[in-house]
Order: sequence, then C-alpha cells, then structure tokens
Amino acid sequence: MPEQESDLTVLESQDPGTAATTEDNAIEASAGADALSAKVEVEQLKGERDQLLDRIARLQAEFENARKRAERERAEYRDYATGSVVEQFLPVVDNFELALKAKGTAEQLRHGVELIVKQMEEVLRQLQVNPIPAVGEAFDPRVHEALGSVERDDLPDQHVAEEIRRGYKLRERLLRPAMVRVAHNPKQTAE
Repeated sequence: MPEQESDLTVLESQDPGTAATTEDNAIEASAGADALSAKVEVEQLKGERDQLLDRIARLQAEFENARKRAERERAEYRDYATGSVVEQFLPVVDNFELALKAKGTAEQLRHGVELIVKQMEEVLRQLQVNPIPAVGEAFDPRVHEALGSVERDDLPDQHVAEEIRRGYKLRERLLRPAMVRVAHNPKQTAE
C-alpha cells in the first residue's frame, strides 16, 4: 500500500499543466503516427495506381498491335486470293490478245472467240462460279430479273423466253441475276 500512496502522491504533486501537456504530446504522437501511416498508404496506393495505368497502356498497345496485324493479314489474304483468281484468267486474256492480232476470216475469228469463251467458262467452273439456268425455266425472281415479257405460244406462261444477260452463282450465293424476258402465253392465261 505504501507504493500506491507514493504513486498517488506523485500524481498529486505534478502540475496540472504538465499532465495536460503529456496528454497532448501523446495525442500528437498518435496523430503523427496516423499521418505517417496515411502517407505510407497514399504512396502505396499511388504506386499501385501507376502500375495499373502502365498495365492499361501496355494492354491498349497490345490490342492496337493485334488489330493492325489482323488487318494486315486480311489484306495479304485478299491479295493472295485475288492473285490466284487473276492468275487463272491470264491465259484467257492472252488468247483474246492473240485473237485480236489474228488475220483470218470472220468465221475463223468467231471460232477462236468461241474457244476463248469455253476456256473462260472452264476457269469459272474451277472457281465454282456457275451460270443460272434461264431459257425454258420457270421465272424465279430470286435469280431472274425480268426486263419485259413476250407473247409466246410455245412456252408455258411465266417461263423464261429469252436470256439477255447470263446470271451467275458462286456456290449457292447469287453473284448477279440473269436478265430475262418472260413468256406470256395467252392460251394458258385464258384457260
């Protein structure tokens, strides 16, 4: 018990202003530690932010590079595909040039052009480009473009009577419709 009394005596003997100062010093020390801790945390967060911004910039650059690479590869593929198609048509062009230089009768020139057309049709077939059947077929607005109608007794009504320009399909995709004249058969319409 005597110790407790001495502690109490020490506390009582201290100046009340000194006790307040000690308490203020403790609060200031605690606030300083909190401020220091906050500064460290802020610096840490700034570092994380900078790392994330750097990562975002790198990802954006990678994405842009990938987009440009894909675009370049598409252009190269398109050029390659175009080149392989053009390469197949070069012999046809050569034969047209030979036909223009040829000195022969009209019948010989006609026969030469017919051979060139057959050669061209073969190249188109190899590319899976096929003509659309027209004359004698039922008119189909999905593949035929009607330019008019003609009266014909020898064909059923609404069938193709004349092909003005041949239409083509690439596999099942329509490249261009056939331009046709459609038969109008008055005998069938009256019935």
